[in-house]
Amino acid sequence: MSKGPGLFADIGKKAKDLLTRDYNTDQKFSISTYSASGVALTSTALKKGGVHAADVATQYKYKNALFDVKIDTDSSVLTTVTLTEILPSTKAIASFKVPDYNSAKLEVQYFHDHATVTAAAALKQNPLIDITATLGSPVISFGAEAGYDTTSKTFTKYNAGISVTKPDACLSVILGDKGDSVKASYLHHLDEFKRTAAVGEVYRKFSTNENTITVGGLYAIDHSTTVKAKLNNHGTLGALLQHEVMPKSLVTVSSEIDTKALEKHPRFGLSLALKP
Repeated sequence: MSKGPGLFADIGKKAKDLLTRDYNTDQKFSISTYSASGVALTSTALKKGGVHAADVATQYKYKNALFDVKIDTDSSVLTTVTLTEILPSTKAIASFKVPDYNSAKLEVQYFHDHATVTAAAALKQNPLIDITATLGSPVISFGAEAGYDTTSKTFTKYNAGISVTKPDACLSVILGDKGDSVKASYLHHLDEFKRTAAVGEVYRKFSTNENTITVGGLYAIDHSTTVKAKLNNHGTLGALLQHEVMPKSLVTVSSEIDTKALEKHPRFGLSLALKP
């Protein structure tokens, strides 16, 4: 693939991941195994509130094709096929879920040194169509996305964004919700190994005059233990500790508390992911 700008979905992703990834208030356990033929098998069990769920996912790579199949406790089967370089600098992703036959979807991504374009459509009579385009370079990029409903002949979304990325920092601004909201985020790595970072995000929704300001940080205690924390202006404080118990196997403990209502019990989450 090219060394040009990333996808529109990548704008603001680094800051978002630091503020959201691995934070949870559920109990989750997963174990992965790999066969000699290259098939990966991952079993996951989840307890969310009083609801229990589980799924089994398999992944197999053959030449330029990647096959993913996931079966869950609701008896649904999600299949995703990803083909790379079917045409130069092009990736195609097809997915469908059984028994929901209207869920079939096809996405095509094209990567150029100065642009990235994607188009996705549901494979049914009156599909929803999503198109994104990003122009620029890995350092600075401008992007836009639009969604169109062919049934109602209306736009379901149109958003735009800009991203500036340097080796130790990343700044992004996204105008979303059809122009009704704006989100600006800034991520800065405090050391050359990117093991310590600070992030800030400002979100404003114009129609409701709502503002949300969130700050967070990441600190690596050692090569196998990381702590993260975040706090917003509504008083929600989140924290997590993640430890690599063995190579690629992680245990994560996280919590969330409302600092403006300390009489409420904090919520806790536990995740254990084992990989060989």
